[in-house]
This record gives sequence, structure tokens and C-alpha cells, in this order.
Amino acid sequence: MVIIGGGLGGLSTGCYAQMNGYRTTIVEMHEFPGGCCTSWDRGDFTFDCCISWLLGCGPGNEMHQIWLELGALQGKQVRHFDVFNIVRDRDGREVRFYSDPDRLEAHLTGISPQDARLIRQFCSGLRAFRRCLTRYPFLTPVALMPARERWRMLAGFVPYFNTIRRSLATLMTDYSAKFRHPLLREAFNYILYEKHAAFPVLPFYFQLASHANLSAGVPEGGSLGLARSIEQRYLRLGGEIRYNAKAQEVLVENDRAVGVRLSDGREVRADIVVSACDGHTTVMKLLKGRYLDESYRELYTETIDEPGMVFPGYVTVFLGLRRPFAAGAPCTTHLLDEERAAELIGIRHPSVNVQFRSAHYPELSPPGSTVVYVSYFSDIAPWRALSTGPEQSSRPRRGEELHTLPVGRGREYQRAKRRVRDTLVDLLDERYPGLRDAVSVRDVSTPLTQVRYTGNYDGTVLGWQPFVAGGENMEKLIKRDGPVLPGLRDFYLSGVWATTGGLIRAAAAGRHVMHFVCRDDGKKFTAHIDESAPPPTQVVVPVPVASSP
Repeated sequence: MVIIGGGLGGLSTGCYAQMNGYRTTIVEMHEFPGGCCTSWDRGDFTFDCCISWLLGCGPGNEMHQIWLELGALQGKQVRHFDVFNIVRDRDGREVRFYSDPDRLEAHLTGISPQDARLIRQFCSGLRAFRRCLTRYPFLTPVALMPARERWRMLAGFVPYFNTIRRSLATLMTDYSAKFRHPLLREAFNYILYEKHAAFPVLPFYFQLASHANLSAGVPEGGSLGLARSIEQRYLRLGGEIRYNAKAQEVLVENDRAVGVRLSDGREVRADIVVSACDGHTTVMKLLKGRYLDESYRELYTETIDEPGMVFPGYVTVFLGLRRPFAAGAPCTTHLLDEERAAELIGIRHPSVNVQFRSAHYPELSPPGSTVVYVSYFSDIAPWRALSTGPEQSSRPRRGEELHTLPVGRGREYQRAKRRVRDTLVDLLDERYPGLRDAVSVRDVSTPLTQVRYTGNYDGTVLGWQPFVAGGENMEKLIKRDGPVLPGLRDFYLSGVWATTGGLIRAAAAGRHVMHFVCRDDGKKFTAHIDESAPPPTQVVVPVPVASSP
């Protein structure tokens, strides 16, 4: 088997393939694993741009078993903050979104007693979701569950049916509009850091419930550390990874995938090909638009370009500070006035998420220093309009062809990045006096950075949006046919483009695709937990109430 892409989807696919007796090679265009799950060094600082929470990092759910099978968490400390996110409005008023429903209910009622009934309703739903998380299926694709197992799964959801039904049928934008207090009316939309206008209430419940159950923290070592741990698990299982190996074409003979041609002309022949890279690249470039029925063709030539069908990219600003800032909370979404938001190129909603990242990963910055991570959802179009250079370029270095090196994008593009950086530093310096003077290292990335780094379509980090036509139609196709393309044998899809959601979905996709491969080969699927290191430990970190500067 050859697997295209060494992100979490590809690494997971490789691990489960090795567990089931397949000989695998992963080809990855970068120099190290992880894809979007990564970090990079600037001076003495490591800037971690991915994991702000990791679903399944604690026990009591099927998600956790997947991470243990992949060796992702063993021997690590997992940190949980007692506040999931703080939303701060333009006047400095704050809502602290505790994931514990009792603390959340008391806090919200203190802000707005007139909304007590709606607050009790929301927190009651959160309590129900905490109990039903153990029922969520992640280990086996629902389409392959035996009838008895499927009925048993559905029966487990019966006590929570009304809560799930109501939360799935109501958009959070509509739910939040019912609050009388203007602060709550706005803040509820930003629980998940950014505004997700198409999300119903259900994913807000799911996330807060996971966090309350100590299963949505951050793992020691950060994002690249997580990817490295899975890479090592894969190598211990006997897998092979080829870095700086960019797939150019899926080789097909007689409607059967037989390998991959790389950008340097080399071929990697295989009995089975799995693509765990960008979905659009897979179907429209590596396969040249072949093997698409009407549904897949519409999905990848029309739906993908409709507004809101694919997750947006991010603009991120990292700051390495020479000293600590005790007033900096782990995570705060700042709501912006229109004037300041207008300075931020490509911004979708007038807000930025600010994380004092050293609270998450103290091991990734020098003692007595601070890493600040600021991000916002951004469209790629205005950045493309400013850029004059190629979006991705391969060139030799030290006798080897590299594919993700920085590229020149012109003065206007660089000027726009500085404008964004300076606007955000001004905002932070107002809130945390002295911050500007403490900046030692800075770094700015845009959706075009994501394109260069991973090849993801329009710089998205998560692929298809759930709860809209793009994600829902893709999931229907997977449930109908499995993670395959019509008319092409021995070819499978994995990773985030074969599902909807974040890292746990990418990891689960690797497990799921191997269920289908084993079925097609007449084999019984098997998996086992990595016992090379002890289980992770869990620690709760209180978030103090900061005084006004």
C-alpha cells in the first residue's frame, strides 16, 4: 500500500494498515510529519499553530482509544483549563464559558438574571451531553456495523434523543438571539473561538461536554509532538515514510490504481493506493478529474467554490515576548469594532482569538517568556490579490528537491502582513500594557502560507464544513459507497477530506478506511493499544479572574 500524505490522516491509515498486515509506504512532500498539525521554531521560541483542544485526549469515550492505539498520548501530561474560552466585548465586559454546567449556569445567571430560564435550558442540555458522549461511535464506520450493533448504538442514544434533536435543529445564531442580555446574545456565537454561522447548537454542546469530561485538553509537546509520536508508532509497526516526496499522479491501469508517480519522475508501485492529502488535489490533479460520477463532479467542481462549503483559512500572528504576562488568559475571543476589523485583511467576522500559548505549552518557550497566538478566520481572495509570487514552488537544496520552502510574494503582500501584525499588537498593548515593548520575535501567516505548506485547497485547515451541503453530501457519498471513487479499484480516500471535523476525525478516518480495505480483502480488522509507554496523566489548570490593567 502507498499512502499519499503524512498528516494525521495518512499516519493513522499507515498505523492501522500495518496492524492489519499490510506493507505500507507514506509519501509526504514536507520534511516532517503532521501536515496542518505542526509547529515551527523562531529563535528560542516554538510557535504551535494547531492544537487548542484535542477531542478524545481523556478516557471515557471511543475517541480516546484511537489516540492510544496510535501511540499519540502515552507518557504525556494532558492539560485542561477550567474555562474553555472567554469572550470579551468592545467595552471590556467578559463572559467566561466554563464547561462545567453548574459553574457556567451560576456565572451566566449572575450576568443576566432575566435570562435564567434559557440559561438553565442550555446547561441542562450540556449535562445530558456529558452523559451521552460515551455513546458516540468512532471506532467502526456506521455503514459497516452489523445490524445488531447498529441497533444497540441507536438504543444508547434514546435517553438523549430530544436533546440531540433540538440541538441539531436549532442554529446557534438563532438560539443566541433569544437572550435578552446583549452580551450573552453576542458571546454565545463565539464559544468555539470564532463565529460558525452555519453550526447548530449540537457541536457547542459536544465540545463543552468533552471539555467538562476532561477529554478536550492539550497534550504535552504540542501539535508537532503529537504528530511525531504517531510517526514513531508507525515506524515501530514497520512502516516506511519518504519525506520530500511530492505525489504528481496516481498511476492507473485498467481502472485499477497501481501506484504513485512523484514530482521527480520516480514511481512507487503498490497493490493499493490511499490518498490522505487535499481532496481537490486528489480528484482533480492526481487523478485528472477521472472517476467522478455526477455527485462527486458536482461536489468538486461546483459545491467546493460556493460560500461556506469549505472551512476558511486562518491569519495567525505569533509573538515571542521576553517576559511573562500574568493577566493573559489561556484563551480569549476579543470582539472588535468595525474600524479595527477593517484593518485585518480578509477577516470574516469582527473578532480575533488571543491565546497566551505558554499556558498550553510551557515547554515550547524559554523560562520567563511568553508566546502569544492571535488568529482569525480569513478569506484567501484578498491575499491572492496582493501576492505576486507562486503559491508553491519546488527547488533543490543540499542536493534534494524541497517543496514547501518560502516563496516571494511581493511588497504589497508583505506590507499587508505588517499592517495586520501592527493592528493586533496595538490591540494587545491596550489590553496588556507593556506588551509591545516586550516583543522579541514575531511571525505572521496567511491562508497562502497554508497552501504553500500543505497544498490545501484555498488554505483551508479542515476541508468540508459540516452541517452544510458540502460536508453533508460528502458524508452521504461515503456512507453509500465507502471511501472510494466510482469505477476505480484498489483506491481509497482518507483524512479530513473523507470526513468532517478536526484531528480526531482525521485519525478516525484512518481506522475507518482500513475497515473498508480489510472488508474488501476478506480480512478481519484488528487494532491494539500501544503499550510502549504509560497512559497519559491529566491535570486541571485553573484560569484566574484577571483584574483590569
